[in-house]
Amino acid sequence: MLIDDDGVEEHGIDDGDADDIDDSDDDEAPVAGQAVPVVVDMTHIVTEEESGLRIDKVASQVFSDFSRVQLQGWITDGSLLYNGKVQKPKVRVKADDVLHLSTTLQQHSEDQPEDIDINVVYEDDEVLVIDKPVGMVVHPGAGNQTGTLVNALLYHYPQQHHLPRAGLVHRIDKDTSGLLLIGKTKPAQMALMEQLKDKSVYRHYKCVVAGDQASLLRHRRIDAPIGRHRTQRTKMTVMTAGREAVTHLLKVTPLNDNYCLLDVGLETGRTHQIRVHLSHVTYPLVGDRVYGGRRQLRAGLSEAQRQAINNFPRQALHAYTLGFVHPATGEDIEVTTPLPEDMQKLIAVLSDGYDEE
Repeated sequence: MLIDDDGVEEHGIDDGDADDIDDSDDDEAPVAGQAVPVVVDMTHIVTEEESGLRIDKVASQVFSDFSRVQLQGWITDGSLLYNGKVQKPKVRVKADDVLHLSTTLQQHSEDQPEDIDINVVYEDDEVLVIDKPVGMVVHPGAGNQTGTLVNALLYHYPQQHHLPRAGLVHRIDKDTSGLLLIGKTKPAQMALMEQLKDKSVYRHYKCVVAGDQASLLRHRRIDAPIGRHRTQRTKMTVMTAGREAVTHLLKVTPLNDNYCLLDVGLETGRTHQIRVHLSHVTYPLVGDRVYGGRRQLRAGLSEAQRQAINNFPRQALHAYTLGFVHPATGEDIEVTTPLPEDMQKLIAVLSDGYDEE
């Protein structure tokens, strides 16, 4: 299951401003739909602590990128040999026995590697954090089979082929910029997804909204269930029958009398959550053509400010802070990334000449 950022739950990825998903070193990238071979060749020598355990139990501990069912199949078909021989999964191992896994995974997915630059802001053996640019779709889907973050990950990290969604834990909208969390192993991905569900992963956003500071401060906690719009199926809306959705306005900074920069925290992750909630309380994001409309334009704007708002090509929303517990070390990790240039320019224009009393 993905989780969606603005915030969506899709059997694994749910965050908040996510687009809906219809639900190597080679010089030449494979064509879409072609099987991509991934060679696996791994050896493990049984330790004293593992002695007496079943072959499949040890294999699931040491070859942890694969499921126990996969490993049992490989034990049976000879891809995973015990002391050079085929054995049944239930056979118990002894210290210094050798497990050797040799197989080729055929990836028949439409998701193929593409040499697309990605901005890695944190990386270790278990976890990646990417700063996604505006305009990049996270997952391939109808109309977006190429050019996505998944395609880029599969090129730069070919080992991600065997992970669901190339290891992604959550997602953000095409036109939202900012941080995305990725597991580099199956256990790391699953642990991070569990953290997202139990809220030990936290995500903070900055956004520019049409609204004055005093009014916005009356909505420090927005608790309104969100569901899919009954007639406009690509939109989400606040509805009684929707799923629980809670957004926190952590800080409200006036840019002028009618526009503010918000620091927003997500307690839940529903599709388009931040955009839907702020539109619901009548203070939409600048640039949000779906949920903002003409309400983005407030009184008292200079011509330059009006043009900056009208011409801003996307929702002014950036995922700038991501915190999680490291799945291997238990360490608290926090990653931040600065506002992108387009939002910095928008903020400069809207705050030009404003002297907060």
